[in-house]
Amino acid sequence: MHKNNKTKNYQAVVIGSSAGGIQALTAVLSPLPKDFPLPIIIVQHLHPHSNSYLARILEHHSQLKIKQADEKEKILNGWVYVAPPAYHLLIEEDRTFSLSIDKPVKYARPSVDVLFETATYAYRENLIGIILTGANNDGCDGAKRIKDMGGYIIVQDPKTAVAASMPEAAIECAEVDKVVPLYHIGEYLLQLVNQSQRNLK
Repeated sequence: MHKNNKTKNYQAVVIGSSAGGIQALTAVLSPLPKDFPLPIIIVQHLHPHSNSYLARILEHHSQLKIKQADEKEKILNGWVYVAPPAYHLLIEEDRTFSLSIDKPVKYARPSVDVLFETATYAYRENLIGIILTGANNDGCDGAKRIKDMGGYIIVQDPKTAVAASMPEAAIECAEVDKVVPLYHIGEYLLQLVNQSQRNLK
């Protein structure tokens, strides 16, 4: 575990993925128990005109409650939220969602960077960020921002990614805490969060 984990009180998990991401997200979420204590917020790059199928797909492979994020919705523990197609997903300081149709960031809307960077204002050092497979460098700046704020970054081992560019970019630009093969990320995340919860007792 990270050497500073004893002082952490993790309160949320943000995940970014692109090419190959649905398979990767399934692999990460499937080991998590239905009483996983934190909210998980996901940006997966999707075609702008795709429908909201992502939450339904992930539900079939997870014990967690999964839904598409809504404007002004309060973020609740134990839920998984996915960004809707064609909208940036932002987290406000009061831990509610905002949706934006501002221009794409690194050709992507929703943008991983936008989610990660806004999440730091709400959760500061108590945030875990995960970068999964993808064919661009979206998430690199966001991962660096989370690290600068004292949060924790997990990156999928690029050797296990359908598209290695996104995890490679994160590793290059941010001081990531752990590089983990895809099928061990869910288990590692659970250990990290459980340790944080035990430290609060």
